[in-house]
Amino acid sequence: MTISICMGSSCYARGNNRNLEVIQAFVREHGIDADVTIRGGLCHGKCRQGPNVSVNGIAYTSVDPNACLDILNRHCADIAAV
Repeated sequence: MTISICMGSSCYARGNNRNLEVIQAFVREHGIDADVTIRGGLCHGKCRQGPNVSVNGIAYTSVDPNACLDILNRHCADIAAV
């Protein structure tokens, strides 16, 4: 599984700094480090809809920490005892 988080200035300032912490903690707490790759990147091209996160190519916009946890629970159900 690959999680890509936009670290462009707009998304970072709007909350992806916090979302990154949530993702890292989730992965660590569920022991799925070996199954998940977290990638930071610049602009996903949807700055006005940010913060932007994608999981295995599925894009999510306006992601806050609660939405981030929902996304992780949905996508990680097969690889972790969520």
